[in-house]
Amino acid sequence: MHIADITMFHAPTSGGVRTYLQAKHRHFAQLRDIDASLLIPGSERLSLGSLQTLPAPHLPLGKGYRFPLRRRPWHDALVELQPDVIEAGDPYVTAWAALEAGQMLGVPVVGFYHSDLPRLMGDRFGAFVSRRLQRYVVDLYQRFDSVLAPCLSMAERLQAWGVDDVRVQPLGVDVDMFHPRRRAPELRARLGIRDSQRLLVFAGRNSREKNIEVLFAVARLLGPRYHLLVMGPGMPAAPLDNVTVIDRCCAPNEVARALASADAMIHAGTRETFGLVALEAMASGLPVVAARAGALAENVPLGCGILCEPHSPKAMACTVEELFLNDAAAMGRHARRHVERHFSWQRVIAPLLDHYRDLIGDPSRGGQHQYG
Repeated sequence: MHIADITMFHAPTSGGVRTYLQAKHRHFAQLRDIDASLLIPGSERLSLGSLQTLPAPHLPLGKGYRFPLRRRPWHDALVELQPDVIEAGDPYVTAWAALEAGQMLGVPVVGFYHSDLPRLMGDRFGAFVSRRLQRYVVDLYQRFDSVLAPCLSMAERLQAWGVDDVRVQPLGVDVDMFHPRRRAPELRARLGIRDSQRLLVFAGRNSREKNIEVLFAVARLLGPRYHLLVMGPGMPAAPLDNVTVIDRCCAPNEVARALASADAMIHAGTRETFGLVALEAMASGLPVVAARAGALAENVPLGCGILCEPHSPKAMACTVEELFLNDAAAMGRHARRHVERHFSWQRVIAPLLDHYRDLIGDPSRGGQHQYG
């Protein structure tokens, strides 16, 4: 079986989609009965093994993303690959190219709805734009042979709009990379954190829906007994003595060390479609304090952390203090077990492969894959 992924959501600073695609293709590379191709935008046309890039201009203020403008080159590249199934990972030009290529080749096309476009744009431009984009999303995703969503709330939103038969396909976590054994005491020393202080951490890009200003307000309310570490590109300068900001794209092993070295993660995002970094923190043995909104409300279950009122620094600060009145370390151990049980990449990729096989009518499903 040959699987082709196509998306514009793949850039040096991109998050969950890029992680999903890289992990999926690493897993596929171990299977002798699977060929996989990844088609993404770049500065020029290149072919590097299974990775292919086509030229596309940078998106203004797009933090490294490139936006394809014409369908035809992407359609032609997919047709040339001759895949058995195509997965489109964004709702823009490449999605329409995937649908046209799938029709020409006579193969199924899967649409993965990674980002809640109407809600994100509605937050910026109002209800009229949100309604128009909702109609656009329905028109597009009704055309796919299968639709995937990363969490139940997103699947239910699509179904409420009129997109039928949406399948929940969670992302996964590298449970070897994100592990409590990555703890590095020297990190706390380098940050000047005393033994009596609690280290809180957040990692991700600075975008409006992440509500970084809420995290800073929480640090102000909590005071010097806590220290907040914020990691990611585009972050504002640290506003307080008990806040450290690392304003750059951090490598996964650096994030893993920081998570394992902290006492808890705090996440104020309200538009998460999966919230991968929260699961990575849980895999690192951390309890999570998060806004009760979006996928975080699903993926931070009881015993792995505490949810709080969204957009409320006071509520989040009180919840952090409540966390440490309980056995936060025991919560972290439970969080690790939860991720191992439900969100390792092998656990989430195996049913996805079976779904691809169902779509193409391949009877060799149910884990009968040959590893090289």
